[in-house]
Amino acid sequence: MKQQPLSPDPSPAPSSRVRLLVLAVLLLTGAAAAGAQTTVTGQTASGAFYHVQVPAGWSPSDGLVIWNHGFTLDPPQAMPDLGPLAAVQLAEGYAVAASSYSLAGWALFQTGDDLSQMVAAFETAFGVPDEVLVYGASLGGIVTARAIEDGGLGNVTGAYTMCGAVAGSRLWDGGLDLRLLYDFVCDGVFGAAIPGGAGGLPCDSDFSQLALALAVNACTGILTPGGSSGAQQARLGTLLAVTGLPAEFVLTDMGFATFALRDLVCDPAKLDGGLAMDNAGVVYGDAAVDAGIERVTSDPAARFHLLDNFTPAGAVGAVKSVAVHTDKDGLVIVENQNEYASVVAAASLTVAIVVEDTPTHCDFSEAEALAGWEALRDWLGGAPQPTATSIGELCATLVGQGSAVGPCRFDPGFEVPDLDQRIRPRGPVFVDGFESGDTVAWGGR
Repeated sequence: MKQQPLSPDPSPAPSSRVRLLVLAVLLLTGAAAAGAQTTVTGQTASGAFYHVQVPAGWSPSDGLVIWNHGFTLDPPQAMPDLGPLAAVQLAEGYAVAASSYSLAGWALFQTGDDLSQMVAAFETAFGVPDEVLVYGASLGGIVTARAIEDGGLGNVTGAYTMCGAVAGSRLWDGGLDLRLLYDFVCDGVFGAAIPGGAGGLPCDSDFSQLALALAVNACTGILTPGGSSGAQQARLGTLLAVTGLPAEFVLTDMGFATFALRDLVCDPAKLDGGLAMDNAGVVYGDAAVDAGIERVTSDPAARFHLLDNFTPAGAVGAVKSVAVHTDKDGLVIVENQNEYASVVAAASLTVAIVVEDTPTHCDFSEAEALAGWEALRDWLGGAPQPTATSIGELCATLVGQGSAVGPCRFDPGFEVPDLDQRIRPRGPVFVDGFESGDTVAWGGR
């Protein structure tokens, strides 16, 4: 991945330093104290719940921030949280809004309606904001990317993603690969069988998370590393070598390759039983795996529908985006950033990578998360495009002035690997003259 050119003086501009000191005072004196905002909740026609907070004295010139939450299979909640930076954003004068989404799981099939209807409700109650900033984490990263390309939210000027799943629908190919690889590696191992296959679990299965953990442990010894057998260690080694996953994430990712995959395939509002992933021509780089893994072919219409909901095309217009990611994330892998940067113009996107000692998903320090946000605001305010270096220095400034707790672990020299090395590419899909990425109506199966 090409790094952004470093500015001659990446330290915060004087106006930025002044604003950061003001922010520190606001936070330390409790300017965003309870009772200082108007809170509005409701439900959109799409079925999503929304939660809005508006600071006292807010006017449209102060702007609106939309928070997009991460992946969950829990039903939509009536009071969605406003995100990890809500207190800061309210102190800075923004109104803040969040949607529960109308769908659990891979909610991209309806987030366009969820967010646009929420913004329409906000505008009816408070007026049309002069600018809208959109941010999200994990699944919320791809929801944010879709929101930029879909439009319908007003004057979106900036976006901020943290550990965003910004490669989009292609990530489900990785889920399929893991499930079929597990079935091959663990075939015939006592206690290791998991029902289903390429579609995750059967739609009507009562297989539990505990049962999954016991099965994966029977195959790999992942829960008892000190007492695992040589055969278990060898099977785990194959899983890790082919997928590139850290061992700490095997159970978590197997949950996505079973429960989450089932939800995607079985939900009538998503794929309605259609298999959208395939691996017919994939070369995994392990002779035994390549010879023995199950090969499946997707339903072209279902695959088209999945890729359309949603694979970024990079049509961001004038929107400026900052993305931060941890380098060892085993759930939303850092290679997502390489994939997104391959379709978004370098002048519109800054990526900064945090290098961590132990693999985590989205475990940023307060200062790291806040530095990315403030770097975006500086950029929108007329400062030069931020770089990983300047974001790291801004992080250190925030820690030094007591606005946030560190550490600051940004590595300006980190080169994000190609996603093709982790999730082997599949070709485009054509249905009735359309190619994946085009927008067409979907009637299910």
